[in-house]
Amino acid sequence: MDVRPLDDIKVLDLTNVLAGPYCSYHLMLLGAEVIKIERPGQGDLARNLGPDSALNRAGIGASFLAQNAGKKSVELDLKNPADRDVFEEMLAGADVLLENFRAGVLSRMGYDQERLDRINPRLICCSISGFGQSGPMSDAPAYDQIIQGLSGMMSVTGTVGTAPLRVGFPVCDTTGGLSAALAVSAALLHRERTGQGSRLDVSMLETSLSAMGWAVSNYMVSGVPPEPMGDQNATAAPSGTFRTADGPLNIAANQQRQFETLCRLVGASELLTDPRFIERESRKTHREELNTALNQALSQRPAAEWEQLLTAAGVPAARVLTVPQALSQPQLQHRGFIAELRRPDASGTVLPVLGSGVLFDGEAFLPRTPPPLLGEHNHERAELASRWSATGTATAAKEATGS
Repeated sequence: MDVRPLDDIKVLDLTNVLAGPYCSYHLMLLGAEVIKIERPGQGDLARNLGPDSALNRAGIGASFLAQNAGKKSVELDLKNPADRDVFEEMLAGADVLLENFRAGVLSRMGYDQERLDRINPRLICCSISGFGQSGPMSDAPAYDQIIQGLSGMMSVTGTVGTAPLRVGFPVCDTTGGLSAALAVSAALLHRERTGQGSRLDVSMLETSLSAMGWAVSNYMVSGVPPEPMGDQNATAAPSGTFRTADGPLNIAANQQRQFETLCRLVGASELLTDPRFIERESRKTHREELNTALNQALSQRPAAEWEQLLTAAGVPAARVLTVPQALSQPQLQHRGFIAELRRPDASGTVLPVLGSGVLFDGEAFLPRTPPPLLGEHNHERAELASRWSATGTATAAKEATGS
């Protein structure tokens, strides 16, 4: 698709590492032009993060490559007057400014809300931080690990004997980034209707608690604090991970009909008349006994066979895969979820990157260009600043005349 929903939207990205870059990555996939403003000679901290030390030394660490395809990189020192002039010229024509400094840092740099409004009253300024821009914790440093702990997320991850455990990926960063991208998209629509910019204040602590769903709402509504249950789903039984002849299998027989079908297919029809398992609530009460009986029955076949048999009969079931196995699934290839670009160095190495998981009119939006080298677009600074500034001036004049 040549035209994307956010074509002609211009995003100045001051963010580092994950939550902010993840936000701007999704805006880029939707068509926005994203300029990463990076510190000269240093750049995004993620450039030095990843399992390949050679890539880290080259400033294109795997963590950076994963979230920054399709963007441009311009080095600016915002303590340098000449660079500030370039930045402010871009700012005058930008639609969105993203930042993930600690609360108050942007203002101390000379860009408080009043100054931003003078430069560009139509600007959408989105701040992503651990705790938000106000409140007793607003100045505290925060990383994903910290938010996982403070949100209660770690307390419900693992078993009674192993919790608290960290979720195996930076879920608070990605949740914060997605929430920010959603808020920016809504603010763009709001500006289209009113002509007014917005100030967006994204708290990773709050977006993480919001994303925890029933683990939080069950306590808020019913006063029942959640407990770690390992690989089991507290809402139903049998619902969790089970043992087969060759590996783990997830089964979510959450409905009565699914439970009955499961018992018949695994050769355990006697469970259907056992008083402990007849009803949904009693199955939850006797979860361990039920799981023991099902594990014994499931051990007669490999996981892949059970997956095929149960799924065909309408019982949700699937193997537990490793990340490499997950990425090799034909389903992802069918939907065009993975793009193959070229690494930005001179190696010519193929670089696989992920899309958003959303089809727009049947098409997957993928990056068009590789992640940028640090300062790769420095030579375009003057052209970018002039073009963005001119666009912003033209838009403001059009709105002022009502044409």
